[in-house]
Amino acid sequence: MERQDKDLAWMLQFENIAWYEKGAVRILDRRVYPIEVRKVECRSHQAVAQAIKDMVTQSAGPYVAAAMGMALAAYECRGRSESEQIEYLTAAADTISHARPTTSKRMENVTDACLETAREALAAGSSDVSEAIRECAVEMNNVRYARIGRTGRFLAELFPSHGAVMTQCFGETIVGMMLREARLQDKDIKIFCPETRPYFQGSRLTASVAYDMGFDVTVITDNMPAAVMKNEGIDVFTSAADVISGDGYVVNKVGTYQIAIAAKYHDVPYYVTGSPDTGHPTIDSVHIEMREPSFVLQAMGTPTANQKVKGYYPAFDITPPELVSGVVTDQGVFSPYRLAEYSVDKTGFLV
Repeated sequence: MERQDKDLAWMLQFENIAWYEKGAVRILDRRVYPIEVRKVECRSHQAVAQAIKDMVTQSAGPYVAAAMGMALAAYECRGRSESEQIEYLTAAADTISHARPTTSKRMENVTDACLETAREALAAGSSDVSEAIRECAVEMNNVRYARIGRTGRFLAELFPSHGAVMTQCFGETIVGMMLREARLQDKDIKIFCPETRPYFQGSRLTASVAYDMGFDVTVITDNMPAAVMKNEGIDVFTSAADVISGDGYVVNKVGTYQIAIAAKYHDVPYYVTGSPDTGHPTIDSVHIEMREPSFVLQAMGTPTANQKVKGYYPAFDITPPELVSGVVTDQGVFSPYRLAEYSVDKTGFLV
């Protein structure tokens, strides 16, 4: 398959997300990009899991890092007996997939695919399956990009010929794909990116990708979306999702819910991109991750509040289906109330 990252922004190139090579995984540190371009080098699969937990990479980045981490785990146990390697990789899969609780179901799908690749390679007589797992990781990424390319086409069709689109957080591949498709469809759109505290994924990552791909992009603070919708004529609000439950609830970076409320009030359609999660048939099965409260008392390492006061930091919030205009998938646009009509195949987790 042709590499699907062609013509996308630098940080969306496969090697610049997370990459295994010669006994190490190098992960682009999205906590500081683009102010600083550096990669965190992980010499053990436990270090990869810690990097995922510490949000060195975000959005879909952890899934790429997870697969590359499995390649590193295979390198760590190379040369052992087949049964010993499978035992080691199974334990590594558990460590990596549970680095962040909210997305553990999707992570398990990634690590399970790597385990299956390892079993096949070991059965074929290989004593070091790290390269086979890396090839699996690249193929999974390629399939995911191709699928999201179709999603991007459906989403771009919902944009006006001339207009403004508001995003939330960093939707990873869908940001690049929707912009590439918008260009192909000759859509003249401006992008408004809420900053997305406390990691500023919107201002640093989404805005960088949009700028790199030649679009007019404006960064706004997280308390501006309603005013911008009213004053700047936003036509569409869109976000990706960490989870879309089978009953139509959207779990995404905290702040999505309040923007969806503002969008509803201002008659701005909200389109979420992704596919329903088979691991979460209802919203009750989702665990919202609570992160270190003190982190909201600073911005990029600079204190912004009295350090003796309390902070509150849920990583995600939940947007109910009544605020969602449509779920844009690789199979088309679905009502959040009719997600059962989406056909899930064996690679359905690659969102």
